[in-house]
Order: sequence, then C-alpha cells, then structure tokens
Amino acid sequence: MMTPMAKRISHDLTYDAPIEDVRAMLLDEEFRRTVATEQRALRSTVDIQGTKVHLETVQPAAGIPSFAKKFVGDEIVIDQRETWTGDQADVHVTIPGKPGDMKGTATLKSVDGGTVETVDLEIKVSIPLVGGKIEGLIGDMLVKALKAENRAGRAWLARAEG
Repeated sequence: MMTPMAKRISHDLTYDAPIEDVRAMLLDEEFRRTVATEQRALRSTVDIQGTKVHLETVQPAAGIPSFAKKFVGDEIVIDQRETWTGDQADVHVTIPGKPGDMKGTATLKSVDGGTVETVDLEIKVSIPLVGGKIEGLIGDMLVKALKAENRAGRAWLARAEG
C-alpha cells in the first residue's frame, strides 16, 4: 500500500500594522465575514470563541477541472478551525465527507513596524491516481484565497486607522 504524498504550501500575508492589531483583526467575526465576501463565498458562518476560530464557507466549484469536480460536486464546503496561542495558530481545514485535509500553522511576526502572517499548510488528499493533482489544485485555490484575505485585511486595517 502506498503512503499518500502531500503538498506543502507556505504563503506570507503582509500588513502595515502592529502585530496586536493584526491578531485582533484575525479574531474578529466581522472581519472573517468580510474575508468570505472577498473570497466570493456563496455562504459562510463564523464562530469565534476567545482564541478559537471556526469558519465554514461554501465556494462554487465553477472552473474546477472535470476530474476533480466529480469528487466535490457543484459546491465545496470548507470547514476551517484555528486555535490561537499568542502569535501562532494551529490550523486544520477539511472538506466534510471528502478524503483529505490541510493541517499546519499561521504565525504572526513583527517586521519593520508591520506584521507578516505566514500560513504554512500541508495538503493531503487520499484518492488513488488523482490525489496529487487534486492537492495541486487545492494548493492553487488556497493561495488565491489567502491573497483575497490579505486584500481584505489591508483594507480593514486602513479603515481602522482612518
């Protein structure tokens, strides 16, 4: 039996704000709803209890290659959980009912008066033959989602300053 391979994604999100402001933003339900809108989610729910974040977003499967669409259907439900301890979160993302997940961390670091959030995730899809292709596809989608989150965060923090 073959051990499933995994794809690793590391992406930096930069903010022109102190680390405390970025941490507060990431633990703000309204900000997370704004991110879902920026990511063009069909629906989303946000539940933040202290330093525990639970997000569920539903994304359209439009534009996904046919080999992957038969596994996910017309909509993709994404269940994301984060547990923050200081400037780092453990992140776990699943697509309920589908074989695979993403696990890793989000880390905040002060850099030149601003903040860099580094998201480092390992993507595993346990489907014979096409799992690697789907991991690559998910990785590409994840980077697009993080770029949308970064845009929303920069705008959010700029409004907070103004």
